[in-house]
Formats: sequence, C-alpha cells, structure tokens
Amino acid sequence: METVALAYEELGIENPVPLLIFHGFFASSRNWRKIAEKLSASFHVFVLDLRNHGNSPQHEIMDYPSMTVDIIRFMDDHALTTAHMLGHSMGGKIAMWLALNYPGRVAKLVIVDIAPISYTHSFDKLIQALIDLPLAEIDNRKQAELLLANDIPELAYRQFLLQNLILTTEGYAWRINLEIFMRMATNIVAFPEINNLAAFLGETLFLAGADSIYLTKQDTLRHFPNSKLVIINKAGHWIHVQQPEVFIEVVENFFKEGKNDPLLL
Repeated sequence: METVALAYEELGIENPVPLLIFHGFFASSRNWRKIAEKLSASFHVFVLDLRNHGNSPQHEIMDYPSMTVDIIRFMDDHALTTAHMLGHSMGGKIAMWLALNYPGRVAKLVIVDIAPISYTHSFDKLIQALIDLPLAEIDNRKQAELLLANDIPELAYRQFLLQNLILTTEGYAWRINLEIFMRMATNIVAFPEINNLAAFLGETLFLAGADSIYLTKQDTLRHFPNSKLVIINKAGHWIHVQQPEVFIEVVENFFKEGKNDPLLL
C-alpha cells in the first residue's frame, strides 16, 4: 500500500514519552496546537497532518487502512516503536484501526467523540458548497464566510472549514483537494469491517461530549474491552475546543495513571 510522508509539528522534545495526535476531517495540526502545547509539558508530542490535510501530500486514496500505514511509516521514520495516541473524530477512527491492526505500536489510546462504526450522515452537500464557492469573486475571508452561510449555518463550523482557504498570488484557493474529499468522504463516514479482528487489550479512554450523539458505551466494549467512557458536560463533538481545561485534565490523568508508564519500562 502506497504511503505518504506526513507533515507534523513537534513539541516537548525533551520528554521521553511520545504522544501522537490525529486530527479530524477538514482539520490539521494547527487545530490542536494549544492542546499540544499543554500536553508537551509532560510528553514528546507529534501532531500530524494526515494525508490530504494541512501541509501533508495529497493522494487519490483516503481511507482508514491507507491513512494508518502513513502513521506506521511516520513512526518507523522517527524510530517510535510504541507511542500513546490521541485521535479526534476521523483521527480517532484512524487510531482505533491502527490499534486493532498494529496493537504492539500503541501504548495507551484516547479516542475523542467517535466510535468504531459506520455512520449514516453525508458530507456531500457541505463539500459541494465549498466547491461552488466563487473563489475568483472573493476579496476577503469574511466574504467567503457570508457566501457559505445558507449552506453551512453554524458560524464556528464555517470559520473552521475556511481555515483551508488560503490566499495565493493569484487569489484565494483551497489548500485541500475538494474533488478527492468528495470521492473519499464515504470512506471517512464508514469504518472497515472489524469483526474478524482481535480486540485491542490496551488501556483506552473514550471521551464523549454530553451534547454529542456520536459515541455510546455499547459501541466500544466489544473491540476495546479495557476501556472506559468519560462524558464531558457542556460540550458537543469539539470537546477539546469547548472544554479545553477539562479535556487536558482528563487526558493527562489517564496517561499518567497506573504504577508505571509502559513506555518507560
């Protein structure tokens, strides 16, 4: 399976315990910078740009097996035999697929507001709205935001998506390849068949927003039996944005709990 060399940000280089962070669909490492800075006080943090996102290379194939082997390549390139992993949404699905297929590469696992299941929602309308945005007529980001308001009513989500709009010498352009996103979006909503895979027995923390509908306990225990679910109040799908202090506290406590860190033995 063809891999790509992932772009990344690295913090806490002086710390011995590695932690990989995987972002969600349409996001990038920059969306996790503040969280990564906090966690870098205790961990050697690598925040990756997944394929077709941020500054990483584009590729026609975007599914969980292909994005997982990108991470295995990244770990091999950086001499990381094992690492803690934290993934949100799409990044959480990548982390789960990696743990189920390469359990020896994962120490502890944190999955943020996503389950190892296929969902029924679609990104088609959203992606089409971005494709239809008349970039040649746009003079500033605010104008783009207003043009998307009918199709994407939530202001915070519009602003998040527009982080992928960049100003070039020829005008505004998308950093991401929306045609690839349109073709591959069904792979992101889905999850590969896992019933024939052995359960991941490592310690796993699932975090769910109290106002989110993406994650329930019954979705997790069969394939992650050594897991616990923590529900964060006053948060939806974007827990790390809506409740950053609580998020950091819960994640740090989970990684540090126990008599020994498996990565320091």
